[in-house]
Amino acid sequence: MRQRIIAISLAAITGIAAVAAPGNKKEISRNLDIFTSIYKTLNSMYVDSIDANKSITTAINAMLNEIDPYTEYIPEEMQEDFLTISTGEFGGIGAYIGQRKNKETYVTEPQEGTPSAKSGLKAGDVFLTIDGDSVRTLGSDKVRDRLRGQAGTKLHVTVRRPLAEGDTTLSVDITRAKIEVPTLPYYGVVRDTVGYIQLTTFNEKSYPEVKKAVTELIADPRVKGLVLDLRGNGGGLLESAVNIVSLFVPKGTEVLRTRGRSVTNEKTYRTTSAPVAPDTPLAVLIDDGSASSAEIVTGALQDLDRAVIIGERSYGKGLVQSTFPLPYNGIVKVTTQRYYIPSGRLIQAIDYSHRNPDGTVARTPDSLTNVFHTRAGRPVRDGGGITPDIKIEYPEISRLTYNIVAGNHHFDFATKYAASHPEIPSPETFVMTDEIYEEFKHSIDPATIEYDKVCETILDQLEKSARREGYLDENVEQQIASLRKSLQHDLDKDLDTQRQSISEYLVPELLRRYYYNRGAVAYGVRFDRSVERAAQLFGNPEEYRSILSAPKE
Repeated sequence: MRQRIIAISLAAITGIAAVAAPGNKKEISRNLDIFTSIYKTLNSMYVDSIDANKSITTAINAMLNEIDPYTEYIPEEMQEDFLTISTGEFGGIGAYIGQRKNKETYVTEPQEGTPSAKSGLKAGDVFLTIDGDSVRTLGSDKVRDRLRGQAGTKLHVTVRRPLAEGDTTLSVDITRAKIEVPTLPYYGVVRDTVGYIQLTTFNEKSYPEVKKAVTELIADPRVKGLVLDLRGNGGGLLESAVNIVSLFVPKGTEVLRTRGRSVTNEKTYRTTSAPVAPDTPLAVLIDDGSASSAEIVTGALQDLDRAVIIGERSYGKGLVQSTFPLPYNGIVKVTTQRYYIPSGRLIQAIDYSHRNPDGTVARTPDSLTNVFHTRAGRPVRDGGGITPDIKIEYPEISRLTYNIVAGNHHFDFATKYAASHPEIPSPETFVMTDEIYEEFKHSIDPATIEYDKVCETILDQLEKSARREGYLDENVEQQIASLRKSLQHDLDKDLDTQRQSISEYLVPELLRRYYYNRGAVAYGVRFDRSVERAAQLFGNPEEYRSILSAPKE
């Protein structure tokens, strides 16, 4: 078995090295001999036994991490997640799960229409056993593996369910099914005139689902324009991105070019079908979580002057990966190309081939980026993601709001509230009432809220500096003491002060208990600044056209 694992590793290393340094076979052979000799010496002479699988995998990952974070080795036992990303489906129960600090695994949300929801599992349920085996502190990764399996197979779970009056234990029988990862959690008409589409990933199902949504929305006479929400979308299949662009631009339009190490290794991707919505006003929403294929769609539509981009600067991933088979059913995912969108720019923010002396990397500063031009002549820049045409700034959340969310206080309240309240208003009409918020406040144990002593630390530093510089007289001491008193934490008061910020997380969590994730999204777009700005834009065709036009001389 030990020799077999070494063979796998050497095959992987040889494969990478052969690609990385053609014509340098003597150097490759020498280094492989050194590596093999070191491992054999460790294996036979080290004071303790060595885990061959772990040590060789560590060596492979260390080598690949020196290249870039996207080049990775995927052994056979880890390929299910990788394949799920591209196919958008797997066998399981369809529940999103999380892990508490005590390693307990719980349901964060049963996916609507899946076995988990049909069997009665609810958000907050803690897994105790699966098929008779205790999993209470097994950890979410291993629990997930136990929950997944071939469609049609059965499993029996026991869960602890939090209730307002105390916890209860339930036994649940579930039949696994083919679970489809939702790429389109929500689409519909919002703010009376906006056809809104939220896309969370790019897989084999993304294009047909987006096409269906676009077709339905543009047929609605209320719709003045479409919003494609790509915030938090980390990308996926390149071909899916090209197909989605084809919904909005003429057939045969160039979307991007990919270039590898060789000058002959260039490929042009063009749209291959007639557009569904060639003239409908379009806005694309992005943030710093929009990456890869999401940036291909965004960048192409910006360079073609087909959509107004709204939000925050995108992540900046302009690299393309390809997969190659390895012996013993392994896969290596290798960065093989860079992609260039229609203006000719590369939006990659980090050059992994040029590292700092300590091995770290940094984003390309704006001062070193280059100017390109869209089809209409608008200036755009390379090297740092996609800069939106309309920037939306969101306020930073307070430390209290952060601690409420990080501590799952909003989640736990929503769980117990739903257990004692059978229904609430629809996402389209729901408002946070004083009664509900007071109930939330009373649910929080002050001892569980860990305040960050930011203000206290700053005042300590101010006092020390004033003493050191000779300014700490009686008057200054009194002013600092007064500030300390004013800045003392009052949880009840702080919860009222931060009500709006906390409600932005609390209300969607409540709505998920009754209307699943679609309810949370439907509520969120009612108050979304980016969606509001898009609606204003669609109501002002002159402004929309001016943004997409060449700047006046």
